[in-house]
Amino acid sequence: MGALLAVAVCAVISGARGFTAIGEWARDAGAVALTRLGLERESVDESTLRRLFARLDADRLDLVLGAWAATRTALVAGRRVIAIDGKTVRGARGGGSPAPHLVAALAHGSGAVLGQVAVKEKSNEIPAARELLAVLDLDDVVVTMDALHTQHDTATLVTEAGGDYVLTVKANQKSLYVRLKRLPWASIPAVTRTERGHGRRATRTIKVIDVPAWIEFTSAAQIAQLRRTVTRKGRRTVEIVYLITSADTHTAPPSHLATWVQSHWEIENRLHWVRDVTFGEDRSQVRTGNAPRVMACLRNTAITLLRLAGHQNIAAALRHHARDTDRPSNLFLTS
Repeated sequence: MGALLAVAVCAVISGARGFTAIGEWARDAGAVALTRLGLERESVDESTLRRLFARLDADRLDLVLGAWAATRTALVAGRRVIAIDGKTVRGARGGGSPAPHLVAALAHGSGAVLGQVAVKEKSNEIPAARELLAVLDLDDVVVTMDALHTQHDTATLVTEAGGDYVLTVKANQKSLYVRLKRLPWASIPAVTRTERGHGRRATRTIKVIDVPAWIEFTSAAQIAQLRRTVTRKGRRTVEIVYLITSADTHTAPPSHLATWVQSHWEIENRLHWVRDVTFGEDRSQVRTGNAPRVMACLRNTAITLLRLAGHQNIAAALRHHARDTDRPSNLFLTS
């Protein structure tokens, strides 16, 4: 089983999107390459992969591969930082079954995928995210999450595990949002940073204060207002969001908070977007049993391996590895 998964990961690193393509890669790689990956047989056929992936324990697979990736995280502004967010595998919808919705954990900076869980039927992302957090090592880790997860129980789980949270506060937490919005932000000093590139100018201004005693949220230490002003072709847009964090001013000064919030969106840009656009996940016809989730896990692993090898453009990296069947095996065996 391990050898078959190794072959599948190498095929995905070469751009394979389904069972047939994985089998074709294995055939082209040849017996010597398959032996290097631990496979004793001389070929891998589509039906074997289809049966294996449909029946595989996807929870166990994600746990094992996530534990490996966790050893390769990087520091962002002095801390290990993990983003949590979900994505629906839309192409797997069919036969009366809903498309699986998967919640993943991504290490800021390195781009390594540290774990993934599926949202149970008739449930939502909130308990799934807590399930994922429960299996991660959160000691001295900062966890960034969007407004959906600004919940007392989620905050408690993170802090009791030895970590800190940075949560966005929006109108879904109406009472807290209104209280934060009414604070005297005009009198609070700001830290501003401007970046130019891709035909636009983006200015981020953050204001941070210690949390007032009358704002009750689990282990909260600081609150912040983050203003994003983007100018593109003479047109300016302004967005204001509020943050709440358990990290104090010594470990999370304003510049660190701004960096962590900005890098949270790596999980959208460097993982979900890549799986959807570069790997065509939402158009995949893999639908049987656990196979859609297993394929998503293999894509996560391929992206992690390529990011750790220094590849920023995943589409170019897939083309690079597709040109030589030894390259995926070498990457897999030396990472």
